[in-house]
Amino acid sequence: VRFRPNASEPLRLAVRGQHIERWKLLRSSYAEGRQGYLEWRRDQGRAHADRVAEIMAEAGYPAEDCARAARIVRKEGIKRDAEAQVLEDVACLVFMRWYFADFAEGRDRAHLFHIVQRTARKMSAEGRAVVAAEFDLPADLAPALED
Repeated sequence: VRFRPNASEPLRLAVRGQHIERWKLLRSSYAEGRQGYLEWRRDQGRAHADRVAEIMAEAGYPAEDCARAARIVRKEGIKRDAEAQVLEDVACLVFMRWYFADFAEGRDRAHLFHIVQRTARKMSAEGRAVVAAEFDLPADLAPALED
């Protein structure tokens, strides 16, 4: 809400439901390595989208709102669809705010720079600006936010 106070209801529900029932698809049931990880992530996105749409339908939302929320959760058209991009920005902001410090512990600075850079690439300019302005990112990692 703080990042996008006038967000549509399908976007708000998509953001809240993007990891719903994440435990149902175990990472361990997919192959090791990047390919297995990407397949797991894709299947998670589909499962989350389907579940969000199902819950919305049960609650009486119109079919077009259910479908819209599902498209946002699946991040269809990210970089072209402003609401799908907001969902990605919010996910990245949550990572940077709540998980990055613990993630960074014990990792070398070059690796962390690469992680921040990859995270920033997924974000909009607005999302990167929030990280730069509001998060206490170490000075040596701040350049990773630049385009």
